[in-house]
Amino acid sequence: MTTQTTPVDHELVEAAAHIARTRCRGDNHTMAAAARAQDGRIVTAVNAYHFTGGPCAELVVIGAAAAQGAYDLHTIVAVGDRDRGVVPPCGRCRQVLLDYFPTLEVIVGHGDHLRTVPITDLLPESYVWADHQLDTE
Repeated sequence: MTTQTTPVDHELVEAAAHIARTRCRGDNHTMAAAARAQDGRIVTAVNAYHFTGGPCAELVVIGAAAAQGAYDLHTIVAVGDRDRGVVPPCGRCRQVLLDYFPTLEVIVGHGDHLRTVPITDLLPESYVWADHQLDTE
């Protein structure tokens, strides 16, 4: 695991916090995510909680970005409703984010101790889903 971090994209954190404050309502939407595409655009989304599961905000933002033609995300952050601040991605999201964007940077930490780390640091020695596709290329 590397310990190198990059500067925190505070504009991205604020975008996710704004969505969490203004769009998360009740139990159905409790998390917001914001991602910066390689071209600089910011895409936001909220989770869709349901007792059977449901996509986390980080996964919804992948689809929202694709719908906007942003297929290469650079940085992502998730923020909880009720001023919970930055929340790290769950295990499932870590795997999906790694599979879609192996060079993705993720903002984690609390309060004044935010940092930006590579997704590979959050899922060391991980299974790489795309490995099975190497024979088909």
